Amino acid sequence: MQLIDIAVNLTHPSLASQAEALLERAYAAGVCQMVLTGTSLTESEASLALCRQLDASGERLFSTAGVHPHDASSWNNASSAALKALLAEPAVRAVGECGLDFDRDFSPRPAQEKALEQQLALAVELNMPVFLHERSASQRMLEILRDCRDQLPAAVVHCFTGERSALYAYLDLDLHIGITGWVCDERRGTHLHPLLKDIPGDRLMLETDAPFLLPRSLRPKPKSGRNEPAFLGEVLREVALHRGQSEQALAAQTTACARAFFDMPAILDEAVQEF
Repeated sequence: MQLIDIAVNLTHPSLASQAEALLERAYAAGVCQMVLTGTSLTESEASLALCRQLDASGERLFSTAGVHPHDASSWNNASSAALKALLAEPAVRAVGECGLDFDRDFSPRPAQEKALEQQLALAVELNMPVFLHERSASQRMLEILRDCRDQLPAAVVHCFTGERSALYAYLDLDLHIGITGWVCDERRGTHLHPLLKDIPGDRLMLETDAPFLLPRSLRPKPKSGRNEPAFLGEVLREVALHRGQSEQALAAQTTACARAFFDMPAILDEAVQEF
């Protein structure tokens, strides 16, 4: 099986210091390609640098570039030009992480909306997919997206944790859905279980959001308590269980979906290459 992790915060200090070993463990676990998340202009530059540093072939590591709603207060008149330059880099495959977070409100809501709208405008101009973050803001997110959805090639609601009504509204807009280890959390993720069957196979992708959201069902648990791409198989197992699919079929489906969304090349297993 091959898996693709569409959200790895590899610039996070807890991961960056062991990046090479982490990637080796991921590849050994069948996670053959990854998308490194950019959450600010600085972090987007750092994610791109890691792609260049750790993937000489340019076939395994890709990144996003954008400004997270938590950092929306930093958005200014120069931000669009700086972000546009990053988005021109070959390894950068999506605009984001951008969106709305009305749960924590680390940036004022008007600033969040302005940053999102301007990043969506860039995605339209450059014909690039969008990597979205949304917490407690689905209604406003939908209102903003409806104004430009016909002009966007694609968009994924990363780390979806919402309710049925939000899921159906996103699917009605032909959005992709990213599922994390949240689905493995018996305290707060069980509401997702009956919804998983409703996500079309060609719009479903898997992610760890490492180092966050360590699957609570994972055994044995790592002593560090940190999540990493090598644990994506636990998300696969849980999602396959509730969709009534084999892990092999779901892996093939979600991998094909991620490759199409992020325009990634196919990767031959080393065993196949040797054969």
